[in-house]
Amino acid sequence: MSKLIRMLLLIAVTGGMPVAPALAANSDGADNERWRAVRDSLFAGRTISEDTAGVIELDTPVRAADAAVVPIAIRTQLAQTPSRYIKKVWLVIDRNPSPVGAVFTFTPDSGRADIETRVRVEEYTHVRAVAETSDGKLYMKTNYIKASGGCSAPAGKDLAAAMASVGRMKLRIDGNTAPGQPALAQLMISHPNTSGLAIDQLTRLAPPAYFVRSITVSYAGKTVLTADVDFTISENPSLRFYFMPNGAGELKAQVVDTNDLTFESSIAVRPKT
Repeated sequence: MSKLIRMLLLIAVTGGMPVAPALAANSDGADNERWRAVRDSLFAGRTISEDTAGVIELDTPVRAADAAVVPIAIRTQLAQTPSRYIKKVWLVIDRNPSPVGAVFTFTPDSGRADIETRVRVEEYTHVRAVAETSDGKLYMKTNYIKASGGCSAPAGKDLAAAMASVGRMKLRIDGNTAPGQPALAQLMISHPNTSGLAIDQLTRLAPPAYFVRSITVSYAGKTVLTADVDFTISENPSLRFYFMPNGAGELKAQVVDTNDLTFESSIAVRPKT
């Protein structure tokens, strides 16, 4: 996501309107001021269908066990074919300090436009997956999550130790690969992904925000997915995604963080026929 979009969203959401009290723990309030600000900034004038059958689903816990590590799964039912496919998904967490936590871009080579990851949730909130198909239509699935304090929670481990392992990555494939069949893969990144909002329990200071900002995955030289993300994604980011292994090739992930450090990982893939 561009710096301009992020700046506009933060101004619209936090600077241009009063902060409302936490929403009641029910489905009321889905059309709230924060969502309207995000919608107008990203999708002004565009129709967003909430009839998502056959397009997209969003799996989230009703109540999170840990607000700093909330599992989220975006699942799609639309086949990724050149004629029609899901080309972009926005992950919006209405009441987070940065409501647009991730923007995922897909191609037909993605196989399936599914994503599983873990996020921080600061307050009881509506969470949305907004999908754009290649024909320009928008679809939105909305859930409600009961969680609080995830963005301002202290790091799970000593920051110095976390910094010592920054950029270590593991890329793996779950199960067998076969030509023409979407294959499931997982990318795990060692990174503190600090939000800048958490108070260090020893120094009583907030370490500056430092997080992964972009992820690019390719297979055999073709882009599978890109992700513009921020500190909404939990410490030590993890993504589960699909790719289409048409022939032997290299699955490669490139990660860039807010210090402009670049990390890469790759594995050779030889599908079984």
